Amino acid sequence: MQPDYRNNIASPALLVFKEEVARNIDKMISMAGSAERLIPHVKTHKMAPIVQMQLAKGITRFKCATYAEALMLAEAGAKDIVIAYQQNSPTAEAYAALTQRFPGSSFASLVDNLASAQLLDRIFAAINAKAGVYIDIDNGMHRTGIAPGKALALYKELRQLPNVFCRGLHAYDGHIRETDYAQRTARCDEAFAPVAELAQHMEFPEIIAGGTPTFPVHARRSNVMLSPGTCILWDEGYATGCPEQDYVPAALLLTRVLSKPMEGHITLDLGHKAVSAENPVTKRVFFHELPEYEVISQSEEHLVVKTPHADKFNIGDMLLGTPWHVCPTVALYNEAQVIENGANTGTWAIARGRRIN
Repeated sequence: MQPDYRNNIASPALLVFKEEVARNIDKMISMAGSAERLIPHVKTHKMAPIVQMQLAKGITRFKCATYAEALMLAEAGAKDIVIAYQQNSPTAEAYAALTQRFPGSSFASLVDNLASAQLLDRIFAAINAKAGVYIDIDNGMHRTGIAPGKALALYKELRQLPNVFCRGLHAYDGHIRETDYAQRTARCDEAFAPVAELAQHMEFPEIIAGGTPTFPVHARRSNVMLSPGTCILWDEGYATGCPEQDYVPAALLLTRVLSKPMEGHITLDLGHKAVSAENPVTKRVFFHELPEYEVISQSEEHLVVKTPHADKFNIGDMLLGTPWHVCPTVALYNEAQVIENGANTGTWAIARGRRIN
């Protein structure tokens, strides 16, 4: 019998299964129709080896949210890097320096107002370069962005800035999450219509559209770049909310039984610090190896589970959990344990944190 790869991994731990990552990348390319249409978001995984797996498949363009992720992408060899985040000082200055440090990569960020664009114009004028930007469109999420009806005026103002170059539009529709695919499609098409109309009044605009839930909807359009992210690792939330997408979980959490404080209960070492805790306690982690259970409580270091199968567990026994929301869960770890061919083959660093250099 092959030794259990989990025995020498301290828990709690984030496990990434390389074969499943590869399978999800292939599925993503198939859904898009070609690797050239993809600009996947790396905020889910933040790992250079996964980027390099995508590069090997012909994906050269990527989205990210933080300076750390942008640096990771540049070091991994990404050819085109879009920071899908509006820049403020001092990160904007560090971002400009990053574009100088990696001249082989093209960079851009988002703007939804003139003042932010003017900041980039001043910073990039000082290094005799142009800042690539996408206009961030609010097409219904009301988190960031400018309304489509006001974006044309901003576009004309951007064209007057000598050190800013508008590459197109960015339209993230993360508010569209209907489980019913037909309803999700209808809402996505309605939200995208004013974006498409706006693009007709711009000179050679590129449109970056959607995330994982609306990925298959936007894939039907021939004139947009597609930017899914979570599908690379997948999680319980998207598996539940997007049943038409058959990605596979590629990131699981290793946990061990710490205590059995009372009959019918086990306590696991999977606290707030090990799995994202922004959802109700019953929607944070799922144990598919356990046929019947209820999550009772969670604190910083512990997760208490009630189950009629508690007697079958000894202290130190292991379980694998699927996070409901994998993106912020990954951000809790400095590294992932890589599982390949049923063996632990090492670790992959995770580009987390807000430090700039």
